[in-house]
Amino acid sequence: MADHGGRGINRRAFVKSALAIGGVSALSACLDRTDDPDVTPGTPTSLPERQHAWSAYVERDDHGNAVPVPHRLLLMLDYDGDGTPTADERDTVKGALSTLEEAYAWSHDGLLSTMAYSPSYFARYDASLPDSVDLPAPEAFASFENPELDTYDAALHLASDHAHVLLAAEQALKGKKGTLNGVDVSGTFDDVLNVAERRTGFTGDGLPADHQDTNGVPDSDPVPEDAPLYMGFKSTFKKTQASEDRVTIREGPFAGGTTQHASHMRLNLEQWYEQDDRYQRVGKMFCPYHAENGVVEDAGDNLGTDAKMDKAKPATQAASEDGMVGHSQKMLDIREDDRPIILRRDFDSTDGGHAGLHFVSYQRAIDDFVQTREAMTGTGLAGETPVGQRNNNGILQYMTVTHRGNYLVPPRSNRALPTPEGADA
Repeated sequence: MADHGGRGINRRAFVKSALAIGGVSALSACLDRTDDPDVTPGTPTSLPERQHAWSAYVERDDHGNAVPVPHRLLLMLDYDGDGTPTADERDTVKGALSTLEEAYAWSHDGLLSTMAYSPSYFARYDASLPDSVDLPAPEAFASFENPELDTYDAALHLASDHAHVLLAAEQALKGKKGTLNGVDVSGTFDDVLNVAERRTGFTGDGLPADHQDTNGVPDSDPVPEDAPLYMGFKSTFKKTQASEDRVTIREGPFAGGTTQHASHMRLNLEQWYEQDDRYQRVGKMFCPYHAENGVVEDAGDNLGTDAKMDKAKPATQAASEDGMVGHSQKMLDIREDDRPIILRRDFDSTDGGHAGLHFVSYQRAIDDFVQTREAMTGTGLAGETPVGQRNNNGILQYMTVTHRGNYLVPPRSNRALPTPEGADA
């Protein structure tokens, strides 16, 4: 039985707390609350070369949309060695990651992951990344942003239906478990990669409602029971996501890889739920047309595979005529073959005791994310209308960006402490 169903709110709240706390005791307590601690073991010989190839290995809803994997863990890592990584250290990291894949099936019901490396990691080498890789240092994207710009060397993104799988994988990587789902641990991150920060969270129908007793959410328990995210709406429609092919690097030594942007946003939902009504929430999340015509029912499952934005006005026209521009509305100009150019795998969080969103996206080049973020900012929409720099400008006024980081996700065969040339030198 997955940890996101079965025993109701108390169990799910406990699982979230255990994952957020981490450690051996949290793992033990989580296993005590789990009906089925055994998970299907992996078959490492059949794994895709793309680390970001998750779409064929997750559940699908009635419309064919990929269902986001509910439990998430981001381990922000720093290299412990001096100079550049050695061949022995690469073998150690390779063994640690291979152990995870042998222990758990590459599936939402097992464990999915991406291992990624930052500009700070590659800066230790004399050589530069190839022209086929666009990986600039992170930066703020608006005058009202003041995020911490992450300089961690690496980021490991783990996802599973089972919170205890994430906790056990973390303990194995730290060298604190000798076996993992019946598999001997053949390598760890110990003495090579240090866990500098843990970021945790969840996504899926009912999970935000179960975890709304936190700062940033009103005391009135306003988050809908069917909502997969704190703001009350579904966002991962098939046609509002780039395909995995679109975000894959096509040439050079990192062909088959991708880039990753990982940011964190604190959510401030008092006005969203206490002052804004349903009309305003739908208008700001999607577009005024949807609000006026009742296009969105509940969390938006009725929309099928698309946000149904074909009747939305251009953002500039909506700003002048409606005094409000929707978040989805602003994204319409940043599309290729009628789909976005980034693939989002974001999730909600209560890290720091406050409602938040870990925005994790994959794209062929970081510039694709920059273009998307600039559209979200809505620069130029503010003026002689009620649309301001943040107010009535999509959902900007309800979130504060606290962190930003950029990473390269190499292909699986080259994910263990790669050189800029992509070789295990």
